[in-house]
Amino acid sequence: MFERKRTDGPNERAQVGIGTLIVFIAMVLVAAIAAGVLINTAGFLQSSAEQSGQQAAEQVTNRLVEVNTIGNVTSNGEEIQSVEMTVKLAPGSADVNLNDTTMQWVASTGSSQVVSELAGTSTDFPVFTWDTVRDNDGSINGSNTLNDPVDRATVTLALSGNTGGATLNNLGSGESAELQINTRSGGTTTVTLVVPDSLSNKDTVQL
Repeated sequence: MFERKRTDGPNERAQVGIGTLIVFIAMVLVAAIAAGVLINTAGFLQSSAEQSGQQAAEQVTNRLVEVNTIGNVTSNGEEIQSVEMTVKLAPGSADVNLNDTTMQWVASTGSSQVVSELAGTSTDFPVFTWDTVRDNDGSINGSNTLNDPVDRATVTLALSGNTGGATLNNLGSGESAELQINTRSGGTTTVTLVVPDSLSNKDTVQL
C-alpha cells in the first residue's frame, strides 16, 4: 500500500509536532522555575534551622554556674545583708560578659530585676558588682568577660542599702530566695539561697 500525501493543504502532522514541542518546552520552563523556588526555599529553611539551632545551643551552654555562695550577716546577727556568689563558665560555654548579665531576685517579700552597676542603665533597679578571683589573661578586669574555664569572679549583691535606685529586703533566719542569672545569649542559671536557722555569733554563712 502507498501513502498518499496531500499537496493542496497544510501538513497537519507537522503542526501537531510543533504544538507538542511548545507544550514540552513550557513544561520544562515551569519545572525549572518550580525547582528554583524549591531550592531557594530549602536554602532559606536550612539557614533558619542552623541559626535557630545555634541560638538554642547558646541558650543551653552560654551561661554561668555557681561555685559557692556566702551571706554576710548584719551586726545584730539576725539577717543576711549581702550575698557574695563565686561564678564560673558552664562547661562548653563561650565568653560571658558580666556587664551584659542580668539577674532576677525572687523572695517571699517580692521580686526585682538586678543589673550590673557598670551597665549604665536606669538606676530604677538594684545593682550587683563583682571582683576578680582568678583571671589568666586580664579579660575580667579589662573587658568584664569570663573567657576561660578557670576564670572565677565573685558577684556581690547588697540587699538593704543597695546602691541602685531600689533596694532588696534582707533575708532572715530560715528564709530563702531564688536568684536567676541570665546571660546576654539567653542562658539561664537558677540558684536557690537558703539561710540557716541560726545566725547568731556569725559574720558569714554558707547559703
